[in-house]
Amino acid sequence: MTTKAQAAKSARTPKFSTRTVRRCELTGRARGVYRKFRISRIMLRKLALEGKIPGMRKASW
Repeated sequence: MTTKAQAAKSARTPKFSTRTVRRCELTGRARGVYRKFRISRIMLRKLALEGKIPGMRKASW
């Protein structure tokens, strides 16, 4: 879980664009965040299995 200080720091505009920290909108996790959805891989999978992301379903072949 992210702290308030980490969330506030990542919300600021960085001095250089490469220093941008992408965090999950739901949990604040910094690793494994999908840019398209702005959520972490864990929450993406959970929401997809619940059917809350339109057009996404578990692959089976």
